[in-house]
Amino acid sequence: MAISPRLQLRQVQALTMTPQLLQSIRLLQLGQQELAEFLAGESEKNPFLIVESVPTAFASGAGAGAHGGQSSGSVSGSPGVQSQATSRGSTTRNRADGDLQSLEARLAEEETLSAHLRAQIAGKFVDQADRAAADAVIDSLDEDGYLRRPLDEIAAQIGVSGSLVGAVLLVIQQLDPPGIAARNLAECLELQLRDRDRFDPCMKALLANLDLLARRDFAALRKTCAVDAEDLAEMIAELRALDPRPGLRFAIGPAPAVTPDVIVGPAPDGGWIVELNAAAMPRVLVDRQYYSRIGRGRAGPAEKIFVADCLQSASWIVRSLEQRAATMLKVATEIVKRQDAFFVEGVEHLKPLTLKTVADAIKMHESTVSRVTANKYMATHRGLFEMKYFFATAISATDGDAAHSGAAVRHRIRQLIEAENADAVLSDDAIVGELRRAGVEIARRTVAKYREAMRIPSSAQRRREKRIRLKMREPHLGVPLNA
Repeated sequence: MAISPRLQLRQVQALTMTPQLLQSIRLLQLGQQELAEFLAGESEKNPFLIVESVPTAFASGAGAGAHGGQSSGSVSGSPGVQSQATSRGSTTRNRADGDLQSLEARLAEEETLSAHLRAQIAGKFVDQADRAAADAVIDSLDEDGYLRRPLDEIAAQIGVSGSLVGAVLLVIQQLDPPGIAARNLAECLELQLRDRDRFDPCMKALLANLDLLARRDFAALRKTCAVDAEDLAEMIAELRALDPRPGLRFAIGPAPAVTPDVIVGPAPDGGWIVELNAAAMPRVLVDRQYYSRIGRGRAGPAEKIFVADCLQSASWIVRSLEQRAATMLKVATEIVKRQDAFFVEGVEHLKPLTLKTVADAIKMHESTVSRVTANKYMATHRGLFEMKYFFATAISATDGDAAHSGAAVRHRIRQLIEAENADAVLSDDAIVGELRRAGVEIARRTVAKYREAMRIPSSAQRRREKRIRLKMREPHLGVPLNA
């Protein structure tokens, strides 16, 4: 049979992703900041789209309850609960607004690191090139007070020699706070020790071997520094008293607050009230009155097409936001149903949960649940959590009961390690045995992976650290020297 091109008609069914559908899917995964930016841009282009300022109280008209895996209906159907939630939200918001204003006022009065350093170098540098180099070095410091940029790069930026920048850096490193403008942790600690007149050859050897200290290899440190155990303990105590991040004591600007998208609170019947936070839900309206005025005027064909497209786009955005809110509420309600034990008992009772489980329960696609939980937060009486936090991996149980979540197992591992002492430090195998006795079937490599993820050292390192702390007779300050 000869091969030749030909025309053929074929009728098939296919799903077409329209621009409106793509936009609706995109809105599902947007966080609050991204959504606000998107609506601001759309309102500038669309004369019929009105983005009103969001209210300051919690949502009172949209919500659902969950208890024991059963939905209790809308919050609006229970006036007593609705009134209580609204009042609580308004009072909390007003108090929080006042605290936030006072916090912003205090932060505005606090001195920044750059201002503190510039006040000290006033008059120290007469030459203009030196002052430019000093400003460039100060501007290059990170929030911890470290100089991460190479000196040659700073010199090339302002057009001076690298030796000049190095000389200016030596002057800045003598300023307050001690340890400022260091290029690494060892130099930062050295500057502080020099300021205290405690930088001797033994300390120099200790700072040159911080990797041994991080590994808790105290025997090698005693040999390298040529000191006994008591002297080494005193030297380590001196290092712990230093500040590895001297720049953090200065104001770096207020951290952005996280506003929850969903509020979960106890219900009078012992269940849970799940409601959207109106402070995080933008109010978007379609200005149909303005559309009517324009429609009564004289407009050409091009203008009529533009007006119709804007009206259609505004209406679609409003519907998409309503669908986004309804989907978010539905997913959050199902999460609360599935994780009821977590809200009652705590993190140890966090159950394994997958996106597919929630998607099947609410008759949605798994990708939809993934998008709607991305960058969304849930406020509970146990704290503020990202919605994806409640989706935990499953670890088998030894007694045939329901599986345990990875988060609950990590929490149990941390509890076991915190309760140990220097004479009974638990190895990974011992932790596996303790967990199996508690009904958790887990491999040793999984325990090691969880332990390393929580930045907990090995049993040998913990044993050495606990013993030297006993010799120092002082509590652990919690400042990692390898930060």
